[in-house]
Amino acid sequence: MNNHDMLILTGDDVHHILENQEQTIVDLVAQAYITHAQGDSTLPQSSFLRFPDNQRDRIIALPAYLGGNTDCAGVKWIASFPGNIDRGLDRASATILLNSVETGYPLAIMEGSIISAKRTAASAALAARTLHIHEPVTSVGIIGCGLINFEIVQFLHALFPDLTTLVLFDAQPDRTKHFGERIQKRFDRCEIIGVHSIREVLQHTRLVSFATTATVPHIADRSLIQSGSTILHVSLRDFAPQIILDADNVVDDIDHVCRERTSVHVAAEQTGNRAHMRCTLADILQEKETARTSATKPIIFSPFGLGILDIALSHYTYDIALRKNHGIQVPSFAATSWQRM
Repeated sequence: MNNHDMLILTGDDVHHILENQEQTIVDLVAQAYITHAQGDSTLPQSSFLRFPDNQRDRIIALPAYLGGNTDCAGVKWIASFPGNIDRGLDRASATILLNSVETGYPLAIMEGSIISAKRTAASAALAARTLHIHEPVTSVGIIGCGLINFEIVQFLHALFPDLTTLVLFDAQPDRTKHFGERIQKRFDRCEIIGVHSIREVLQHTRLVSFATTATVPHIADRSLIQSGSTILHVSLRDFAPQIILDADNVVDDIDHVCRERTSVHVAAEQTGNRAHMRCTLADILQEKETARTSATKPIIFSPFGLGILDIALSHYTYDIALRKNHGIQVPSFAATSWQRM
């Protein structure tokens, strides 16, 4: 491809390239975190587009540059419309655009919701492997039975071969049932336990993933969380400040996660500081910090979701697509330079 060509990858293309690549994707995410921590990245704050009198729906732009082995720039444009679920549609839809760092010309446009879901799930699974080190992982609690937690389960299965039990809760029981059926088709030896409350999930297992559509905190009772628990707080806004302040908090990026009314942001506003956020996951991956401060204190991982992860996985997808001739190549996508007219 030359500077004027464009590669277009559909959702089917992306799915085919990334299917059963969980271990590889986790490694890509880990390296992206480390590259970012070492300063070889540019990561502006995400830009949230909201609508008058409608704070639930939003479209977010995540621009980023990631150096290291990736050396690519781009932007993810992702829409989150929770009402889509009632329409029989996915909550999120996304497009990713990659740009050359040599010319700035666009390299590829690809469907982004699959990449977004997989990089989110890989981040959560990486955190589980890094933080939940004091006991074998045989069971996981799932709160929110949607696409993100479905992907998280797949990544956790890839990293924890002894995982045999899932404890499920969703505010809509039909979603719990459907989620369990899909998991059993994917993993036929997995025991599914559907429960009727968040309390039951938290009391049943010490590794729990939250991927809800909550916009304000709804969990304030610290006694619900078992000692030694690891909470993958992917949805970011489920816990009241008193829960956050009493936990060991690990994040992906302190500046990025401490905004947009996340639970750690609300806690920072209440206290006037960010001392409750102990470190980033990259700090632990680089052995600058320990995985846990104690075996009994609950640890909460709150990932804002960094654009560098989308760039890392998109660039990997782009490279595979070029090598294996996936997608649609559009020649002369860019305008002819006026210097050549």
